[in-house]
Amino acid sequence: MKLKFIRIPAIALLLLAGCNQPSAKETSSASPLPGGSIPENMHFVTPITGNSQNEAPASAAGTGPQAALQIKQGQFFSYALPPGWRLGEDGQFALSLVAADNHAYTVMVGNAGLQPEYPAASFVQEKMMAMRPEGLQLGEPKQVNPVAGFQYAYSFDVSYRLNGEPYRGVAICHVAPYYGGATMAMTAAIAVSTQWASYASWLPAVCRQIAASNGAAFGTRGLMQQNLKNSMEYAEAARAYRNWSAQTQKEVSDYRNAVNDKQQEQFRDNIGGVQRYNNPYNSGNELQLSSQYKYYWMNRQGQILGTDNPGVNPNTGSTADWQKMDAKQ
Repeated sequence: MKLKFIRIPAIALLLLAGCNQPSAKETSSASPLPGGSIPENMHFVTPITGNSQNEAPASAAGTGPQAALQIKQGQFFSYALPPGWRLGEDGQFALSLVAADNHAYTVMVGNAGLQPEYPAASFVQEKMMAMRPEGLQLGEPKQVNPVAGFQYAYSFDVSYRLNGEPYRGVAICHVAPYYGGATMAMTAAIAVSTQWASYASWLPAVCRQIAASNGAAFGTRGLMQQNLKNSMEYAEAARAYRNWSAQTQKEVSDYRNAVNDKQQEQFRDNIGGVQRYNNPYNSGNELQLSSQYKYYWMNRQGQILGTDNPGVNPNTGSTADWQKMDAKQ
């Protein structure tokens, strides 16, 4: 007698294999319940798998390169202009740049023909008082590197009030002595006190990029010729500004992403019939449960029971420890 071999399709093999596996209902009912049996009107519940709350928000896409400082040329001075800023004064003795919200500015103002030993603090105070500030205070002088065309410089911390609002910043007096006299110029980076922390790392460096490009600046000729595009100081100022801009954009992007994630999470929960509950044994962990039941209880083994009966308590007649789960607000 000849035996015939029958080829069974692969899908049939999979179906036959599945007949030997216990159903999901049978598997869940076999779970042991510590301390007693399942109370009436309560049912085992399995948490829904979802996105972890601890996942880092997605990074912003397409932010592109950071905006760069722009090299500009005025009547007597060249300068580096931050994005969104505007040119204020552009004259023979002074140039100023102003932020879009008018809460920060930089300035260079100077004069030739001063006495060689004229005090730097007095020069800074005279120039700052031209803005009619209230309660102007200068810190102790600190010797710093001067801008191109000057021999030495002194830095002063500055604070004052204007129209009742506090301002602070840094002012530097640059000195270029010559036989019988001196040319002095003040560069200053100032902002309202509440914003100064965000400007302090880069605005003073931008301020130092203002340079006389016309021999008639400050009333003298042949002073402070400088090519900003090839300047190492300009490169450092641009780098500091890019770092500040990148950090600011990251903070804004992270906040926006967090808000979007929260909105998407709420939308997903509403559409999918999902409610989030706090783990009573681990406050840092939340669980997603179906909205099928109104009340949920959890034991130390991580088992969860759901019910619509507010009067059912699985601790009754049980030696296990069950805690009611609170919905996450």
